[in-house]
Amino acid sequence: MRRTLLIAIVVALGAPATASAHATLTQESPSYGQRLARAPHWIELRFDEHVDALRSGVAVLDMNGRDYVRGIRIAERSLVVPLRPLPTGGYTVQWRALSTDGHVVSGVYTFGVGVPAPPVTGAVGAGGPTGTEDVVRWIYFVGLALLAGGLGFRLVVTRGPLPERAEPRFYRLAGLGVVVLLEAGLVAFLLRAEDVLQLPFATFLYGDLSPIARTRFGTAFIAMELGFALVAALLVLGWLTDRRAFLWAAFALALIFASGLSLSGHSAAGAGASKLSELADWLHLVAASIWVGGLVQLVAVVWPTAPELRGLALRRFSRLATLCIAVLLTAGTYLSVMRLPRTQDLWRTGYGHVLLVKLGLVALALLWGAAHQFLALPRLERPGFAARLGRSLLGESAVAMAILLAAAVLVNSKPPVQQVPQPPVAARQR
Repeated sequence: MRRTLLIAIVVALGAPATASAHATLTQESPSYGQRLARAPHWIELRFDEHVDALRSGVAVLDMNGRDYVRGIRIAERSLVVPLRPLPTGGYTVQWRALSTDGHVVSGVYTFGVGVPAPPVTGAVGAGGPTGTEDVVRWIYFVGLALLAGGLGFRLVVTRGPLPERAEPRFYRLAGLGVVVLLEAGLVAFLLRAEDVLQLPFATFLYGDLSPIARTRFGTAFIAMELGFALVAALLVLGWLTDRRAFLWAAFALALIFASGLSLSGHSAAGAGASKLSELADWLHLVAASIWVGGLVQLVAVVWPTAPELRGLALRRFSRLATLCIAVLLTAGTYLSVMRLPRTQDLWRTGYGHVLLVKLGLVALALLWGAAHQFLALPRLERPGFAARLGRSLLGESAVAMAILLAAAVLVNSKPPVQQVPQPPVAARQR
């Protein structure tokens, strides 16, 4: 069976993809992200084949939504758009054109006149993260926990050979994690692109995705998709060969590529962002993933299939979880102080409300884990107690999943704007 699966994977990877034939934007002037010293008199969109202009197919909008387009004319493979005089500020270009194959192609990009160009994710008309994106981000976190936490549990906690029923279950859970990571990552990118392009899902796939691909989020998405595909290959090799070296390599790469989330979020681009905040965010994410994923392995693999390992696995996992929680709390405290410098922001802002919910869930999980460590573990050998403890561990796992959901909402929420200190009036008048 393993050989058949390996052949199927090779065939799938080697199968040729179908090429699309619709027109593609090859150059724009002003270019995406450009900061101009002087206002342009027109913009030009150049394609790799002839396109037809659509009525109201191009708009050049200031940050208030005012359109400065005076008309559209076709010049060979280009759309030339004369403009009214542009004041200093940031501008969003929204364009749509008819390709020769009948598909409507479209795109959005930004530039600035006398000021830096706005981020394309903040283009005029973009709505920002939605509830659907919160759910997708949560699923992504769950996938990372199943993969990284599962590998960490297998390598650090159980270590040696597992019983015949337990080993396949471990690989199924870890494999599910990496599949979820790849698929949820793709959906997250498409949802962000759909919002930026401001098009229905059915038509935005013909849009120009290059501007969002060049953002921090887009670059991180591409790197993580490629990285976790490599992790999937290492996981399969570990399963086929029974060599732990492949699992160690998969574990290390999973932790490395998880940093893409920290390098593209609030800790990298928000107020007060620094290398230290990026490191703290990554440590926070890694610690949570190893803790939650290890807890799932304990409940779903060891407890039902390896009763002889329950006591040893629970003791070892308790030590690992204590280390993870210490890192989680230290890094989380630093990030909370950085993003909420004023205590009242905890109850006056939406970001603070979500953070309070997350802190409450973490406190509940800590108390639950402490009860397992100090009260339940010494009684594990009592008749019938293991079954009750298994149900309790399942409850703790549910709380851990809720923590990941709160974290997903928190990541997509905007921290409160930090007030910049103003100099005294006397100093300003000098």
